[in-house]
Amino acid sequence: MTSSTCELALRMGDNALILGQRLGQWLGHGPQLEEDIASANIALDLIGQARLWLSLAGRLEGRGRDEDALAFFRDQHEFRNCTMVELPNGDYAFTIVRRMLFDAYQRVLLERLAGGAQAEIAAIAAKSKKEADYHWRHSADWTLRFGDGTGESHRRAQAALERLWGYTHELFAADEMDPEADSLRGPWLAQVEPLLKEATLAIPVDSAFVSGGKRGVHSEHLGYVLAEMQYLQRAYPGARW
Repeated sequence: MTSSTCELALRMGDNALILGQRLGQWLGHGPQLEEDIASANIALDLIGQARLWLSLAGRLEGRGRDEDALAFFRDQHEFRNCTMVELPNGDYAFTIVRRMLFDAYQRVLLERLAGGAQAEIAAIAAKSKKEADYHWRHSADWTLRFGDGTGESHRRAQAALERLWGYTHELFAADEMDPEADSLRGPWLAQVEPLLKEATLAIPVDSAFVSGGKRGVHSEHLGYVLAEMQYLQRAYPGARW
C-alpha cells in the first residue's frame, strides 16, 4: 500500500475522530434523554472507527506512531478532516443537519471503499458502513422532524442547511489522493435531495467556496477541539490510570 493509502486512512480517521469529539460534547446537554444517549453512542461508534483508520495509518506511515499518538500528538495542520466536522455544534438542529449531510457522504464513500481491492481498507469500510447506515437513519429522521415540524424548528434547520451547504463542496473536491471524489456527489444527492424535499427544506444556492480541511487548512475551531481533546496526554505523556 502506498502513501496515498496512508493519507486516505488519515482523512477517514480524522473525520470520524473530530465529529466524534463534537458529538461527545452533547453528553449531558441533549434535548431529551434518548437523544443524549443516541449522540453518545454515535460518538463512540465514530471514535471506534477512528481507532481502526488511525491504527492503519500509523502502520503505513512507519514512524512508530499508533492511533493514540496520531490522535493526541499531531498539531492542527497535520489533521486531514474536512472542515464541516470541526465547526462548533451550535443548536441541535445544526448538529443534526451536519450529521445528515456527513452521514449520507459516509455511506456512499464507505460503500465504494468496501468494494475496493485493498483488503484492510475494504474490511474497515465494510464494518463502518453498517454503523453509517444506522447513523443516517437517525439523522434523516430528525431532519424530517425539524424541517416538517414547527415554524421554529423549520427555521433552525433551514438556517443550519444554509450555513453548512458550502462546506459540503470540500467532500467532493478532487485532488491527487482522490481524483474521482466528484463521482460521489451524484449518489450523495440521491439521498439528500429527496429527504430535504420531504422535510420542506430548500437546497441552498451553490457557491464557488471550497474549504481546505482535508489539505490541512483548517478553521480556527479545530484548535479549540484539539486543545480540549489533547490536553491530558500532552500534559502527562504516557499517563496510565
